[in-house]
Amino acid sequence: MRRKARQATKAENRPRFWGRHAVAAALANPERDVVRIWATREAAASLDFGSIPVTYSDVADLGRMVPRDAPHQGVVAEVERLDDILLADLLDRAEDKRPLVVLDQVTDPHNVGAILRSAAAFGALGLVTQDRHAPPESGALAKAASGALETVPWVRVVNLARALEDMAGAGFWRIGLTGSADTTLAEALGPPRVALVLGAEGEGMRQNTESHCDALARLPISGIESLNVSNAAAIALYAASVAG
Repeated sequence: MRRKARQATKAENRPRFWGRHAVAAALANPERDVVRIWATREAAASLDFGSIPVTYSDVADLGRMVPRDAPHQGVVAEVERLDDILLADLLDRAEDKRPLVVLDQVTDPHNVGAILRSAAAFGALGLVTQDRHAPPESGALAKAASGALETVPWVRVVNLARALEDMAGAGFWRIGLTGSADTTLAEALGPPRVALVLGAEGEGMRQNTESHCDALARLPISGIESLNVSNAAAIALYAASVAG
C-alpha cells in the first residue's frame, strides 16, 4: 500500500507539457523520460513518439488536460522532471564568451521560460537559480522556453551568494543588472567569462546578492523606467555575446 501511495504521489507531481515545440524537444532529449502522450491524430502524424504510449484524443479532451486557453496544438505529454545538475559540474564546462545567467528570486514561469529561450539563442553556458525561489518545471514554463528547457543546463542552488562565490572562483566576472547603477552594461563588460545577475521585477536583486557582484550595471534605456526581466536578460545576453 505504501509503495502504491508513493507511486501515485509521484505521478501526481509529474509535469505535463503541451505544444509541439515543447513536446518535440522533450522527446529529443535523452535525459528526459517521457511517460505518456495524448495527441490528436493530426498532431501525431508530425511527431515521432517511438515506443511511448499514446492515447489519441480530440481537441476538447486535450483542452481539459491543460490550463484554460493553453495552446496545446494537439499534443500533451506527461514527463519526469530532469535530474538535478551540480553547479561544480556546470562550471567545469565553462568557456570564454559563454555567459551564465543568474536569477535572484524570479518566480514567474513565463519569464523564466523566456529567459531560457534567450539563453539558448545566445549560447549561454546555463541558468542558475535558487531552489526554493524559482518556478518548478511546468507546461507553462516549457511552452515559454520553446524547447530551451531541454537544451540549456539549469542549476538550482540552496545559497545563491555561495554560488556567486563559486562562479568568481571559476573566473566569472559577476555583473548585477539594476536601473540605479551609474555604469552601463557596455562599460561593465570586459572579461571573457561573465555571469549576468538579474533580480525579480519590482524588488530587484537582494542586497546580499548585489554585494556578491563585481560590478553593478544598467541597460541604456530611455522613456520607460524598466524592462520586463526576460527582455532585460535578452538584451544583456546579446550585449555579452558581441562584447570584445
